[in-house]
Amino acid sequence: MFRLSVANIARSAGASTRNYATLREIEMRLKSIKNIEKITNTMKIVASTRLSKAQRAMATSRVYHEGDQEVFTTAETKAPEDAEKTLLVVVSSDKGLCGSIHSQIAKSARLRLKDLPNADVVTIGDKTKVQLLRTHPNNVKLSFNGIGKEAPTFYEAALIADEIKKLGDYQKIEVLYNKFVSGVSFLPSEFSVFSTDAIKASEKLSTFEVDEDAEIPATLSEYGLANSILSALADGYASEISARRNAMDNASKNAGDMINKYSILYNRTRQAVITNELVDIITGASSLD
Repeated sequence: MFRLSVANIARSAGASTRNYATLREIEMRLKSIKNIEKITNTMKIVASTRLSKAQRAMATSRVYHEGDQEVFTTAETKAPEDAEKTLLVVVSSDKGLCGSIHSQIAKSARLRLKDLPNADVVTIGDKTKVQLLRTHPNNVKLSFNGIGKEAPTFYEAALIADEIKKLGDYQKIEVLYNKFVSGVSFLPSEFSVFSTDAIKASEKLSTFEVDEDAEIPATLSEYGLANSILSALADGYASEISARRNAMDNASKNAGDMINKYSILYNRTRQAVITNELVDIITGASSLD
Protein backbone atom coordinates (compact mmCIF):
# COMPACT_ATOMS: atom_id res chain seq x y z
CA MET A 1 0.00 0.00 0.00
CA PHE A 2 2.90 2.29 0.83
CA ARG A 3 4.47 1.55 -2.56
CA LEU A 4 1.17 2.32 -4.28
CA SER A 5 0.88 5.68 -2.51
CA VAL A 6 4.48 6.58 -3.44
CA ALA A 7 3.71 5.76 -7.09
CA ASN A 8 0.58 7.91 -6.98
CA ILE A 9 2.52 10.82 -5.46
CA ALA A 10 5.28 10.48 -8.08
CA ARG A 11 2.71 10.38 -10.89
CA SER A 12 0.86 13.41 -9.50
CA ALA A 13 4.18 15.28 -9.13
CA GLY A 14 4.96 14.63 -12.81
CA ALA A 15 1.51 15.84 -13.85
CA SER A 16 1.90 18.92 -11.67
CA THR A 17 5.27 19.65 -13.29
CA ARG A 18 3.73 19.43 -16.74
CA ASN A 19 0.90 21.77 -15.69
CA TYR A 20 3.39 24.25 -14.28
CA ALA A 21 5.39 24.14 -17.53
CA THR A 22 2.24 24.76 -19.52
CA LEU A 23 1.29 27.60 -17.18
CA ARG A 24 4.75 29.13 -17.56
CA GLU A 25 4.51 28.91 -21.36
CA ILE A 26 1.13 30.65 -21.34
CA GLU A 27 2.50 33.35 -19.03
CA MET A 28 5.50 33.96 -21.32
CA ARG A 29 3.28 34.07 -24.40
CA LEU A 30 0.92 36.53 -22.68
CA LYS A 31 3.83 38.77 -21.71
CA SER A 32 5.19 38.67 -25.27
CA ILE A 33 1.83 39.68 -26.76
CA LYS A 34 1.51 42.55 -24.29
CA ASN A 35 4.93 43.84 -25.35
CA ILE A 36 3.91 43.61 -29.02
CA GLU A 37 0.73 45.56 -28.25
CA LYS A 38 2.79 48.33 -26.66
CA ILE A 39 4.98 48.55 -29.78
CA THR A 40 2.06 48.62 -32.22
CA ASN A 41 0.23 51.24 -30.15
CA THR A 42 3.34 53.42 -30.10
CA MET A 43 3.80 53.06 -33.87
CA LYS A 44 0.14 53.98 -34.41
CA ILE A 45 0.52 57.13 -32.32
CA VAL A 46 3.70 58.14 -34.16
CA ALA A 47 2.05 57.56 -37.55
CA SER A 48 -0.99 59.61 -36.54
CA THR A 49 1.30 62.46 -35.49
CA ARG A 50 3.27 62.39 -38.75
CA LEU A 51 0.20 62.10 -41.00
CA SER A 52 -0.78 65.77 -40.75
CA LYS A 53 2.72 66.86 -41.76
CA ALA A 54 2.68 64.39 -44.67
CA GLN A 55 -0.68 65.72 -45.86
CA ARG A 56 0.60 69.31 -45.83
CA ALA A 57 3.63 68.32 -47.91
CA MET A 58 1.35 66.43 -50.29
CA ALA A 59 -1.01 69.39 -50.71
CA THR A 60 1.91 71.72 -51.49
CA SER A 61 3.42 69.36 -54.06
CA ARG A 62 0.05 68.90 -55.76
CA VAL A 63 -0.26 72.65 -56.28
CA TYR A 64 3.07 72.79 -58.12
CA HIS A 65 2.29 69.66 -60.12
CA GLU A 66 -1.12 70.96 -61.17
CA GLY A 67 0.45 74.24 -62.28
CA ASP A 68 3.04 72.30 -64.26
CA GLN A 69 0.35 70.21 -65.96
CA GLU A 70 -1.69 73.34 -66.74
CA VAL A 71 1.17 74.64 -68.88
CA PHE A 72 1.29 71.41 -70.91
CA THR A 73 -2.49 71.31 -71.21
CA THR A 74 -2.54 74.85 -72.58
CA ALA A 75 0.24 74.02 -75.03
CA GLU A 76 -1.61 70.79 -75.98
CA THR A 77 1.47 68.67 -75.36
CA LYS A 78 0.95 64.98 -76.10
CA ALA A 79 3.09 61.94 -75.39
CA PRO A 80 4.00 59.84 -78.45
CA GLU A 81 1.94 56.69 -78.79
CA ASP A 82 4.62 54.51 -80.38
CA ALA A 83 7.73 55.39 -78.41
CA GLU A 84 10.95 53.50 -79.07
CA LYS A 85 12.29 54.04 -75.55
CA THR A 86 9.98 54.07 -72.54
CA LEU A 87 10.88 54.54 -68.90
CA LEU A 88 8.79 53.56 -65.88
CA VAL A 89 9.61 55.31 -62.60
CA VAL A 90 8.12 53.25 -59.76
CA VAL A 91 7.87 55.20 -56.50
CA SER A 92 7.64 53.57 -53.07
CA SER A 93 9.93 53.63 -50.00
CA ASP A 94 12.27 51.50 -47.86
CA LYS A 95 10.03 50.90 -44.86
CA GLY A 96 7.51 48.14 -44.22
CA LEU A 97 4.79 47.41 -41.64
CA CYS A 98 2.27 49.38 -43.70
CA GLY A 99 -0.03 46.76 -45.20
CA SER A 100 -0.08 46.02 -48.91
CA ILE A 101 0.92 49.46 -50.15
CA HIS A 102 4.25 48.32 -51.63
CA SER A 103 2.91 45.12 -53.16
CA GLN A 104 0.06 47.05 -54.79
CA ILE A 105 2.36 49.45 -56.64
CA ALA A 106 4.69 46.57 -57.60
CA LYS A 107 1.70 44.68 -59.00
CA SER A 108 0.70 47.78 -60.99
CA ALA A 109 4.23 48.02 -62.39
CA ARG A 110 4.22 44.35 -63.43
CA LEU A 111 0.89 44.81 -65.21
CA ARG A 112 2.31 47.82 -67.06
CA LEU A 113 5.39 45.83 -68.05
CA LYS A 114 3.13 43.28 -69.72
CA ASP A 115 2.10 46.00 -72.17
CA LEU A 116 5.63 47.42 -72.37
CA PRO A 117 7.99 44.43 -72.02
CA ASN A 118 11.03 46.37 -73.31
CA ALA A 119 10.57 49.37 -71.02
CA ASP A 120 13.34 50.38 -68.64
CA VAL A 121 12.49 50.65 -64.94
CA VAL A 122 13.78 52.98 -62.24
CA THR A 123 12.75 52.10 -58.70
CA ILE A 124 12.60 54.60 -55.85
CA GLY A 125 12.60 52.61 -52.62
CA ASP A 126 13.93 49.16 -51.74
CA LYS A 127 10.53 47.51 -51.35
CA THR A 128 9.52 47.65 -55.01
CA LYS A 129 13.10 47.07 -56.10
CA VAL A 130 13.19 43.68 -54.37
CA GLN A 131 9.83 42.62 -55.81
CA LEU A 132 10.56 43.74 -59.39
CA LEU A 133 14.02 42.17 -59.39
CA ARG A 134 12.36 38.79 -58.85
CA THR A 135 10.21 39.03 -61.97
CA HIS A 136 11.91 41.61 -64.24
CA PRO A 137 15.60 41.79 -63.33
CA ASN A 138 16.64 42.84 -66.85
CA ASN A 139 14.29 45.83 -66.91
CA VAL A 140 15.53 47.47 -63.72
CA LYS A 141 18.27 49.93 -64.72
CA LEU A 142 18.56 52.17 -61.67
CA SER A 143 17.34 52.23 -58.07
CA PHE A 144 17.32 54.69 -55.18
CA ASN A 145 17.03 54.00 -51.46
CA GLY A 146 16.97 56.04 -48.26
CA ILE A 147 13.51 57.30 -49.27
CA GLY A 148 10.50 57.78 -47.01
CA LYS A 149 12.17 58.63 -43.70
CA GLU A 150 10.89 62.20 -43.79
CA ALA A 151 8.58 64.28 -45.96
CA PRO A 152 10.14 64.60 -49.45
CA THR A 153 11.67 67.84 -50.70
CA PHE A 154 12.26 69.27 -54.16
CA TYR A 155 16.01 68.98 -53.58
CA GLU A 156 15.71 65.18 -53.27
CA ALA A 157 13.44 64.99 -56.31
CA ALA A 158 15.84 67.10 -58.37
CA LEU A 159 18.79 64.87 -57.46
CA ILE A 160 16.82 61.79 -58.51
CA ALA A 161 15.77 63.48 -61.76
CA ASP A 162 19.40 64.36 -62.54
CA GLU A 163 20.47 60.73 -62.13
CA ILE A 164 17.59 59.53 -64.31
CA LYS A 165 18.58 61.98 -67.05
CA LYS A 166 22.02 60.36 -67.15
CA LEU A 167 20.40 57.14 -68.44
CA GLY A 168 19.68 58.85 -71.75
CA ASP A 169 16.75 60.34 -73.62
CA TYR A 170 13.38 58.61 -73.43
CA GLN A 171 10.46 59.42 -75.71
CA LYS A 172 7.99 58.44 -73.01
CA ILE A 173 8.27 58.49 -69.22
CA GLU A 174 5.59 57.26 -66.84
CA VAL A 175 5.63 57.72 -63.07
CA LEU A 176 3.82 55.03 -61.05
CA TYR A 177 2.93 55.90 -57.47
CA ASN A 178 0.34 55.43 -54.69
CA LYS A 179 -2.15 58.27 -54.77
CA PHE A 180 -3.52 59.36 -51.41
CA VAL A 181 -7.34 59.20 -51.51
CA SER A 182 -8.34 59.38 -47.85
CA GLY A 183 -7.12 58.38 -44.42
CA VAL A 184 -8.12 54.77 -45.04
CA SER A 185 -7.49 54.27 -48.76
CA PHE A 186 -4.98 54.81 -51.53
CA LEU A 187 -4.95 54.11 -55.27
CA PRO A 188 -2.05 53.01 -57.51
CA SER A 189 -1.91 55.72 -60.17
CA GLU A 190 0.34 57.07 -62.90
CA PHE A 191 1.02 60.19 -64.91
CA SER A 192 3.20 60.98 -67.90
CA VAL A 193 6.28 63.15 -68.08
CA PHE A 194 6.79 64.82 -71.45
CA SER A 195 10.13 64.63 -73.25
CA THR A 196 11.91 67.55 -74.88
CA ASP A 197 10.78 66.47 -78.37
CA ALA A 198 7.17 66.16 -77.23
CA ILE A 199 7.24 69.69 -75.80
CA LYS A 200 8.80 71.06 -78.99
CA ALA A 201 6.04 69.39 -81.01
CA SER A 202 3.27 71.02 -78.94
CA GLU A 203 0.70 72.65 -81.21
CA LYS A 204 0.15 75.73 -79.04
CA LEU A 205 3.56 76.21 -77.51
CA SER A 206 3.67 79.57 -79.27
CA THR A 207 1.00 80.73 -76.81
CA PHE A 208 3.87 81.37 -74.42
CA GLU A 209 6.81 83.64 -75.13
CA VAL A 210 9.54 81.07 -75.70
CA ASP A 211 13.12 82.06 -76.45
CA GLU A 212 14.45 79.50 -78.91
CA ASP A 213 18.05 80.07 -77.83
CA ALA A 214 17.29 79.42 -74.15
CA GLU A 215 16.43 75.71 -74.57
CA ILE A 216 13.08 76.19 -72.87
CA PRO A 217 11.62 72.78 -73.91
CA ALA A 218 14.59 70.91 -72.40
CA THR A 219 14.32 72.93 -69.20
CA LEU A 220 10.58 72.32 -68.98
CA SER A 221 11.13 68.59 -69.48
CA GLU A 222 13.73 68.38 -66.69
CA TYR A 223 11.66 70.51 -64.34
CA GLY A 224 8.54 68.48 -65.17
CA LEU A 225 10.34 65.24 -64.28
CA ALA A 226 11.58 66.59 -60.95
CA ASN A 227 8.18 68.09 -60.15
CA SER A 228 6.41 64.83 -61.03
CA ILE A 229 8.78 62.80 -58.85
CA LEU A 230 8.21 65.22 -55.95
CA SER A 231 4.43 64.93 -56.29
CA ALA A 232 4.64 61.12 -56.47
CA LEU A 233 6.95 60.97 -53.45
CA ALA A 234 4.68 63.25 -51.40
CA ASP A 235 1.52 61.31 -52.28
CA GLY A 236 3.28 58.01 -51.63
CA TYR A 237 4.64 59.25 -48.30
CA ALA A 238 1.18 60.32 -47.10
CA SER A 239 -0.33 57.02 -48.31
CA GLU A 240 2.37 55.03 -46.51
CA ILE A 241 1.93 56.87 -43.20
CA SER A 242 -1.83 56.42 -43.40
CA ALA A 243 -1.50 52.72 -44.28
CA ARG A 244 0.96 52.19 -41.40
CA ARG A 245 -1.41 53.84 -38.95
CA ASN A 246 -4.27 51.58 -40.08
CA ALA A 247 -2.06 48.48 -40.03
CA MET A 248 -0.81 49.21 -36.51
CA ASP A 249 -4.37 49.93 -35.35
CA ASN A 250 -5.51 46.54 -36.64
CA ALA A 251 -2.46 44.86 -35.11
CA SER A 252 -3.20 46.46 -31.73
CA LYS A 253 -6.81 45.27 -31.85
CA ASN A 254 -5.73 41.73 -32.75
CA ALA A 255 -3.17 41.77 -29.94
CA GLY A 256 -5.88 42.91 -27.51
CA ASP A 257 -8.11 40.02 -28.58
CA MET A 258 -5.26 37.55 -28.11
CA ILE A 259 -4.47 38.99 -24.67
CA ASN A 260 -8.09 38.43 -23.59
CA LYS A 261 -8.05 34.84 -24.85
CA TYR A 262 -4.72 34.00 -23.24
CA SER A 263 -5.75 35.68 -19.98
CA ILE A 264 -8.81 33.43 -19.80
CA LEU A 265 -6.69 30.40 -20.70
CA TYR A 266 -4.10 31.34 -18.08
CA ASN A 267 -6.70 31.72 -15.32
CA ARG A 268 -8.39 28.43 -16.22
CA THR A 269 -5.06 26.59 -16.35
CA ARG A 270 -4.01 28.10 -13.01
CA GLN A 271 -7.28 27.05 -11.39
CA ALA A 272 -6.86 23.55 -12.82
CA VAL A 273 -3.33 23.31 -11.40
CA ILE A 274 -4.52 24.40 -7.95
CA THR A 275 -7.42 21.94 -8.09
CA ASN A 276 -5.12 19.08 -9.10
CA GLU A 277 -2.72 19.89 -6.26
CA LEU A 278 -5.57 19.85 -3.75
CA VAL A 279 -6.80 16.53 -5.11
CA ASP A 280 -3.29 15.07 -4.91
CA ILE A 281 -2.89 16.25 -1.31
CA ILE A 282 -6.24 14.81 -0.24
CA THR A 283 -5.57 11.54 -2.10
CA GLY A 284 -2.12 11.20 -0.55
CA ALA A 285 -3.47 11.88 2.96
CA SER A 286 -6.25 9.33 2.47
CA SER A 287 -3.85 6.64 1.26
CA LEU A 288 -1.61 7.08 4.31
CA ASP A 289 -4.48 6.57 6.75
